[in-house]
Amino acid sequence: MKRIVKVAAAIIQDGERILAMQRGHGEFAGMWEFPGGKVETGETSRNALEREIQEEMDARIQVEELFYTVEYNYPDFHLSMDCFLCTLLSETWKRKEHMDSRWLTAKELDSVPWLPADMGLIERLKERMQNAGRRFGAEKSC
Repeated sequence: MKRIVKVAAAIIQDGERILAMQRGHGEFAGMWEFPGGKVETGETSRNALEREIQEEMDARIQVEELFYTVEYNYPDFHLSMDCFLCTLLSETWKRKEHMDSRWLTAKELDSVPWLPADMGLIERLKERMQNAGRRFGAEKSC
């Protein structure tokens, strides 16, 4: 049985754009992802995300709604990633662990090579962003 790695990711919104970050290290260096990281023992996904964004970007965010949970099998582990819609609360931020960053619109989401686990998420985001044509929110259930 593969080990399970639980992570949280921030889909940081600014109007019709979302923030993408380019990995600067590891096996997938150069590929793109959403900022975030591992959920530590005793932490909720929301708490982990607030901590990780402070560490990675020296910034504070407002964690809004859960948008999607990615379940993906990498060769060595199973990834379970809670992806939250977020808003930056800090006026300034910086890249501390990533090589590059870009604000992308729905039409630009395919312009960068995403991590394999993110591909299904990207398709859902494109659909949501194109349908909304404005700031978008999480899907609501009736």
